[in-house]
Amino acid sequence: MRDEGGYDAVLILKDGSVFKGKSYFPCEAEGEVVFNTGMVGYVESLTDPSYYGQILVQTFPLIGNYGVPPSEEIGGVLKNYESERIQV
Repeated sequence: MRDEGGYDAVLILKDGSVFKGKSYFPCEAEGEVVFNTGMVGYVESLTDPSYYGQILVQTFPLIGNYGVPPSEEIGGVLKNYESERIQV
């Protein structure tokens, strides 16, 4: 169910451990779970190609608190993004 904080989500690990939280996309996924403990920089994490195909858990997300910067290039290099799309 979606509310202001996103969609209700459940992360079920191979050993049967269950963690409840929020997701910003209504979908099912499976894969390697990785985490990022950074207090800022979620845009960079989400667009980082090294996270491609993984489930990224943000331990201190500020998503929604300071928005997403506009996509702009400086000298042909994206500013504020690691790639042109979300990789996780």
